[in-house]
Amino acid sequence: MAEINPHTTAHNELNERTQHLLKKLIERHIRDGQPVGSRILARDSGLDLSPATIRNIMADLEEMGYLRSPHTSAGRVPTVRGYRFFVDSLLQLETLTDEEVAALRRQLDLEQTTEGLVKSVSSLLSGITQLVGVVMAPRRNYQTLRQIEFLPLPDQRALAILVVNEKEVQNRIIHTERPYSSLELQQAANYLNAAFAGKNIDQVRKTLLRELHQTRETMNQLMQTAIEMADKVFEASASEEDYVVAGQTNLMGIAELNDMDKLRYLFEAFSQKRDILHLFDQCLHAQGVQIFIGEEAGFDVLQTCSVVTAPYLVEGKALGVLGVIGPTRMPYERVIPIVDVTAKLLASALNSLH
Repeated sequence: MAEINPHTTAHNELNERTQHLLKKLIERHIRDGQPVGSRILARDSGLDLSPATIRNIMADLEEMGYLRSPHTSAGRVPTVRGYRFFVDSLLQLETLTDEEVAALRRQLDLEQTTEGLVKSVSSLLSGITQLVGVVMAPRRNYQTLRQIEFLPLPDQRALAILVVNEKEVQNRIIHTERPYSSLELQQAANYLNAAFAGKNIDQVRKTLLRELHQTRETMNQLMQTAIEMADKVFEASASEEDYVVAGQTNLMGIAELNDMDKLRYLFEAFSQKRDILHLFDQCLHAQGVQIFIGEEAGFDVLQTCSVVTAPYLVEGKALGVLGVIGPTRMPYERVIPIVDVTAKLLASALNSLH
């Protein structure tokens, strides 16, 4: 199972009975979203304790920062510190059955392109958890150029056909500075294939940019054509989506997020991408599953959310990160193994393309 990355703290202050009550209170709050009172906790706990004793323990937990009292209720809800202790020390993760893993695998169409796989996985995460699924696109340095072809189109455009990795075909329509004939485009493709086939796309782009700046005056027409075309193709490739997000509307049905201002800020964060990408970048070289609860993510917009992420690896290298974003009272015992297994399935699918 996934390695959970705890933001560890010493919790020696909680005895076994107190930990049991905290666990039961958090499980109840995750289940129904309401503050939990002493009578409900006395029933749920299975311990022979009076509501008065439980009230005293809850007051102690509040004083230590694990619980807080909403103004409108006599019950308690977990704080970030309470959730962190729950996730690190009290949580019992569900193990996905072989049938569940097989069902997840079936929902990934392994014949898709990388882009198609990323979209498919974000929808899969969102659909199975009923939260927001986010998948970072693989770093471009994972793609190896096998072949490139160009076909002329009307209105000073051309269709670029790239074969990357072993069998993945990508098409891009690019706008050119002047009309090019089929012969010019064929010669440009031949030059690029001879010079760069089998090389990493990121390296190809850097080499082309360097050549473009260093030797524009002395290069012949063929090289100018080839480099202009390739530069436009790889520029289009670089501007593709950094990550794909699915299921934002799932947040609208969650009580603590069902506030138009909160939702607007969250949706803006998804569309602007900067903060989410920064968080996912931090997880790129982490081992296993990472969990950020509320303020731990470091962004105000995620104060009432938790983020569960895992990197996906191809040939031992982390290419990207996927994850689930939802309320702090998400069902961690289920979400964590789903994120972990889905990262491994995506890695396996990308390995087969590579």
